[in-house]
Amino acid sequence: MAPPNVVVISASFGSGHDVAAADLSRRLSARGALVQRYDFVSLLGPRLGPWARSSYARQLTYAPVTWGWALGMLRHPRAVDGCARSCAGVSAARVQAAITGADLVVSTYPLASLVLGRLRRNGLPTPVITFLTDLSVHPLWISDAVDLHLAPHAVAAEQARSAGAADVRVVAPPVDVDRFKALPADERHEIRRRYGLPEVGKLALISSGSWGVGAVAATARDVARTGEAIPVIACGHNDALRRRLNNHGYGPAIGWTNEMPALIGACDVVVTNAGGITALESIACEVPVVAYRPLPGHGVTNADALRASGLGVCANDATQLAKRLADPWPLPFDALAVSRPADIFAYPDPADTILSQLRQGPLESEAAEPALSVMR
Repeated sequence: MAPPNVVVISASFGSGHDVAAADLSRRLSARGALVQRYDFVSLLGPRLGPWARSSYARQLTYAPVTWGWALGMLRHPRAVDGCARSCAGVSAARVQAAITGADLVVSTYPLASLVLGRLRRNGLPTPVITFLTDLSVHPLWISDAVDLHLAPHAVAAEQARSAGAADVRVVAPPVDVDRFKALPADERHEIRRRYGLPEVGKLALISSGSWGVGAVAATARDVARTGEAIPVIACGHNDALRRRLNNHGYGPAIGWTNEMPALIGACDVVVTNAGGITALESIACEVPVVAYRPLPGHGVTNADALRASGLGVCANDATQLAKRLADPWPLPFDALAVSRPADIFAYPDPADTILSQLRQGPLESEAAEPALSVMR
């Protein structure tokens, strides 16, 4: 039997969607699939795509509150449908060309999923799967014409069903647990020395995505003032932010690195404003996660989902931040909480679930739901 041809469509709006796509591609390739990846930014066109990406970056940098407003307005079904029609109008032909000959298509980006859903509804014979990369699910992620939605936790799965997804399965997050894992003390100390980090004391890694957006300086200041941890600020590609923070002296500011597993593992807690893929990577490293000063829109909803899932905690002000840094491990919240945050990586492998869609056809949406228990 010929190996299956799988197309994975991501988007370089930040790095989270691409990181998820890369991990899914790695898993699928290891199982013998032939995988091609496409960037939805390119599929939007040579001018519109880069313009949309740069506009989004500027919006998060200079007017993040407007992103929250936009996501709020786009919760209405008619607004979602209008967004789908607009995106399909400019990208459907390129998307159709990219997936020609594929046995299955996987999307890790919501607008790509909406376009694929419209194509599926209009006669596309290729099954379409959406991988939900965050713990919270905005209606823009959901098309009822998509065959299957994969979620990294029951909280995300329930939100997807509430938004109209017909078939939802909970699977392990798209994180390479051979790279992102808990480190022994001697490795942690060696990494700290290599990066010039303090070798003694609690370190709080401040994550602000690959673009270094949000109230990063204020978060670093607040962490430093608590006296509970030394901030280590991951600035991504934002070199201006890195230089500015190093001048402030709150703690070491680090630019873009491909050694995030080591950097996370060397720290004692991660403070995030987005709650996206870095939060899941931190959980894999068994480093507790605190959501603080979340970005409007997805940052706020991811923080709520992080708390509701029992995978992390939130701090609403500097006083709460100090308490969370002192004792950052999550408490039992409700019946959706897990017994240990890293247990989510024992969920079914997403590649197995994706390929089973080809072997067996549509999955039973209620079957094999991972068991969850309240933490003790």
